[in-house]
Amino acid sequence: MSELLKPILRRINQISIPLAIKMILGYLFIIAMISTVFMVVGAEIISNRIVAEAQEKVRHDLNAAREIYLSKLTHINDVIRITADRFFLREALLYSEIEQASDELTRIKEEEELDILTITDQYGNVILRTSNRDSIGDNQSDDELIKRVISEKKPHASTMIISREDLQVESPYLAEQAHIKLVNTPMARHVDETEETAGMMLKAAAPIFDPQSELIGVVYGGVLLNKNFEIVDRIKQTVYENVKYKGKDIGTATIFQDDVRISTNVINEVGSRAIGTRVAEEVYKQVVIEGKPWIGRAFVVTNWYITAYEPIRDINQQIIGILYVGVLEEKYLDIQRQTIYTFLAITIAGALITLAASYFISQRILIPIHKLVSASREIANGNLDATVEIRTGDELQHLADSFNAMASSLRKRDTQLKEFATRKIMESEKLALIGQLSANVAHELNNPLTGIVTYSHLLLERTPNEDQTRTSIEKIVGQANRCRDIIRGLLDFSRQRLPEKTLGNINAILQDCISLVENQALFHNIQIVENYQKDLPMIVIDPSQIERVYMNLIINAAEAMDGKGQLTITTRLDSEDKFVEVEFSDTGHGISEEHMDRLFDPFFTTKEVGHGTGLGLAISYGIVKSHNGSISVRSEVGKGTTFIVKLPINGNKAAVNG
Repeated sequence: MSELLKPILRRINQISIPLAIKMILGYLFIIAMISTVFMVVGAEIISNRIVAEAQEKVRHDLNAAREIYLSKLTHINDVIRITADRFFLREALLYSEIEQASDELTRIKEEEELDILTITDQYGNVILRTSNRDSIGDNQSDDELIKRVISEKKPHASTMIISREDLQVESPYLAEQAHIKLVNTPMARHVDETEETAGMMLKAAAPIFDPQSELIGVVYGGVLLNKNFEIVDRIKQTVYENVKYKGKDIGTATIFQDDVRISTNVINEVGSRAIGTRVAEEVYKQVVIEGKPWIGRAFVVTNWYITAYEPIRDINQQIIGILYVGVLEEKYLDIQRQTIYTFLAITIAGALITLAASYFISQRILIPIHKLVSASREIANGNLDATVEIRTGDELQHLADSFNAMASSLRKRDTQLKEFATRKIMESEKLALIGQLSANVAHELNNPLTGIVTYSHLLLERTPNEDQTRTSIEKIVGQANRCRDIIRGLLDFSRQRLPEKTLGNINAILQDCISLVENQALFHNIQIVENYQKDLPMIVIDPSQIERVYMNLIINAAEAMDGKGQLTITTRLDSEDKFVEVEFSDTGHGISEEHMDRLFDPFFTTKEVGHGTGLGLAISYGIVKSHNGSISVRSEVGKGTTFIVKLPINGNKAAVNG
């Protein structure tokens, strides 16, 4: 979100419009973005939640429908089991007087609303059909249900597919009831058949025993489901309470034989039950082919429903049909739309309230800001006495206090700068005067001093070592040499000649410097460590002046270590490849903090009297500055000092050190 806002806010800031408008536009954009995300995410969550609730409900509805379906099968099983235990039926079979039991069996069939109630002997041969008394003598032992009862000698009940021929034997009316013409249905799988002639029946069978528990017969009965709407209507009444939505049943139930609706309260285009229509192909594949339940959205004849399907299995666990329940999707879509509209209205109202609040907040913020802007302009115009008075008790007050503190600091800094500038001007004039005076004095003293140095050396050479005056002459020579060095330093300091620049190799210059000093007595006990970067570029310098700078720093380091320690010299490119850095690190006694600011001042030295003029670092500083470079120093008393000399590359990378 923040990355998305940055370019937009940047464009707003570039437009010359009042800050208040920018803030309101910013608030408006943020509110619009948040509201949009809030609405989209909220709508998605609401939609998913409503769909999930609908699917959960239809799942429970399917459980209830299954119980109603199984309760009907259980009832048929109970009727058949109890009938098998009736005394009159046992007696009729024992004494071969089955016709005398036909009236009572017919009464049971009609009272229990069975479509068939048939008696066989212990071998499965039919000896009485209450629904077709003229049809006897056929053998039912090949029927899976009858076969299990005879073999296991216990009752069984299951949903079974009954062929048209078997239905014709049981009752011609049942064969006609089972016959269904298939109706072309959108989204159903393609089949070549145009009709369904077999029937699906809730069927139960029970053994009949004599007093010695010997099997003497079997009684079986059942209810044909084709065009029988008792179960589906009971599901609709029990689960959905026959509620309608916009003139349509809110809930529906169906029993499929394979993929054909044989019992349903789903209504087709003409307002009748959609018998003969078929299930959608994707549902058929999952439920019938794969044997998995289906919970989800599905097209049912003419409308979309949130549906639940599960397979119906026969006694051998083969899938022979589907049990379905569904609720009209339109109701949940309307609930979803109404919820989203309500959510949208609340979000828009909240956005408007937030926008109004942001306007008042921006005004509260801007008034103190205007005061700060006005005071800032006064300071910019030179009125450093300008202050601002804000008492809001928040960050704006802290900002005003900081502004006033800043103005006070500016006043103090202005005063200090004026004093500093005055002092620097005086120092510059003083240094210029000293430089001119030094040059004049050095010039005047140089000629006579040259004579003194020359003749004192000659006198020293002619004086024997055992002569008592030799010590005095040596002192004269030493002091004369010191005077000569001071005069040379004064001349160098005063002249400050421009460098004669050419391409130079920093590593080679350092190596020349070390070769000049490493055999001197001062360096006999000093370990010099050279860490040179091999691929340093050649840079534009005055080699002689830079060599003088490096020599001065090397000798200073040796003297700081009293001729004993380690001097580490490192060369490298800086992090931006714009400068060559040379670092001189010694292990000497270090420089105290109070002397750090004066190291490069002329005539300042930390050495003992008689050991240095105080001009070496000042001259080195001037040389490096004339090369557009810099010298920095860091030191810790007792541990050592590090000088870093940085010289610009100036883009000369054509030649590289070897």
